[in-house]
Amino acid sequence: MHQRRLAAVSLAAVTLCTAVCGGCSSSTKSTGQASSSPATTQSATTSVSASPSASTAAGGGASVAVASVGKFGDILVDSQGKTLYLFEKDTSTTSTCYDACATAWPPALTTGAPTAVNGADQAKLSTTARTDGKTQIVYNGHPLYYFEGDQAKGDTNGEESSAFGAKWYVVNPAGNKVEGD
Repeated sequence: MHQRRLAAVSLAAVTLCTAVCGGCSSSTKSTGQASSSPATTQSATTSVSASPSASTAAGGGASVAVASVGKFGDILVDSQGKTLYLFEKDTSTTSTCYDACATAWPPALTTGAPTAVNGADQAKLSTTARTDGKTQIVYNGHPLYYFEGDQAKGDTNGEESSAFGAKWYVVNPAGNKVEGD
């Protein structure tokens, strides 16, 4: 009798899963939130919907990786190879970049815990809540951003820019700014 009840419960669970999933496959699909153009994202954006965010991994969190980029050597990028920057005006894990600043320098956002891959240090990754309720990626205490002038993988056009009250820098795997020249 107990085995029959267990079989019935198991069958009901399988039927429910099949109905809910509706033919889902077991493969995961990236949401493609980061792209080579800052104009294409899905839900994880700043208050300006045309800003990029770090690509979301299967668990909902974004990935931060290391890539070798020209004269800078190893720097932080998202899973699509887009360069990530720190803003010297941010003196804590709290972002100071909003409105026009966040349009030019969109924050790297995540919908879950970020994941370090390809040489990035998981222990240095965390998040901070933005005033718009979104979650920004932090690395070694620095909120991370993109630059609207970077259009392709490996672009570093924002390096040492002085905009919105301080300088912007690419970030090395240790979590420190990289000065360009």
